Amino acid sequence: MPPFPPLLGARRALTFPSLLGARRTLTEPPGDTAGRDSGASTTVFDETEAPADTHAGVHVDFFDDTLGDVELLAARTALIQGRRQAARSLLLHTGDDWDRRGHRVTVLAREPYAAAWARDWQVAEPESADAATLVALSLVHRALRGKEDPDRARAACHAAAALAPADPTPWLGLLLLARAGGGDSELLRSFAELRARHPEHHHGHHLLVARLAERPRGRRAESHEVYDLAEHAAAEAPADSPLAVLPVVAYAERYRVLAAAGLAPADPAATGHWSGPRARRILRACFDWWLEWEHDEHPRRHVDLNHLAFAMSCAGRPAEAAALFQRIGTDATPAPWSYPHRDPRTAFTTARARALGPA
Repeated sequence: MPPFPPLLGARRALTFPSLLGARRTLTEPPGDTAGRDSGASTTVFDETEAPADTHAGVHVDFFDDTLGDVELLAARTALIQGRRQAARSLLLHTGDDWDRRGHRVTVLAREPYAAAWARDWQVAEPESADAATLVALSLVHRALRGKEDPDRARAACHAAAALAPADPTPWLGLLLLARAGGGDSELLRSFAELRARHPEHHHGHHLLVARLAERPRGRRAESHEVYDLAEHAAAEAPADSPLAVLPVVAYAERYRVLAAAGLAPADPAATGHWSGPRARRILRACFDWWLEWEHDEHPRRHVDLNHLAFAMSCAGRPAEAAALFQRIGTDATPAPWSYPHRDPRTAFTTARARALGPA
């Protein structure tokens, strides 16, 4: 994969429209010689369920990617059983709640038979944007598992986008493909198209930050463009936007890259990654935002909660971590507990036990 062009600052500048708000300048990559941190690797999770565990009276199902969406869980269960109408009705009634639509389509699309069912639906209703989008995302996830031609998945995403020009979800599919193995221009174009339709797209920003974190380090420990971009996006978003937590996500993604390259300890609690002045400021600001603004209804709120709990645990802040673990309850997520190559179940339960104490 070619190096990711810096997004902030400019020497030899080329314009990229609407990456973050107004027109920005991107630094042109310095030829083919620029690379990522030596040895860094990308961890890609197919968020499937794993065995359950218990601690402190809490039963945790590892890991349910519905993230507490009861209607989505019911529709997915019905789809697994061969009853398809619930999934069709779910997407129909989700409307233009774009973060929720992206979450629901993505979860349904991971099901092994989703592509076949969505194709049948599309044959019956060729003008259905919901059917086309589910077909596209199903092919994207098959491509990510190596069972589909990525170009075929891209074509399906473009076809779905043509049927629903305002919907960012087909572009989320294209961004998932670009994140996994596309070039820089493909990644940036997909993100720009997605953000033009929904400037606060939660999943899209997380994907961009994960990719950007793989750029080489800055001159100082807390100097990296992923932190700059995440803080810029958080500051630009409305006060109640979950993108306020994006800087914490950026720190987790950067730790993943450093640890995979052998530049940080494999135990995240044993590193000073979260102890610098910038990290401390970000952790305090993000935790304060959660206390004041947390949206119980946001479809991906548990992703943010787990990132906050992970950061507070690693930073040695047990009181804040305990409050977050109480709020998470059973809704653990694989990332970031899996970083860099850990068993997420063990990492989560160990951190939770440290914060909450024995049962």
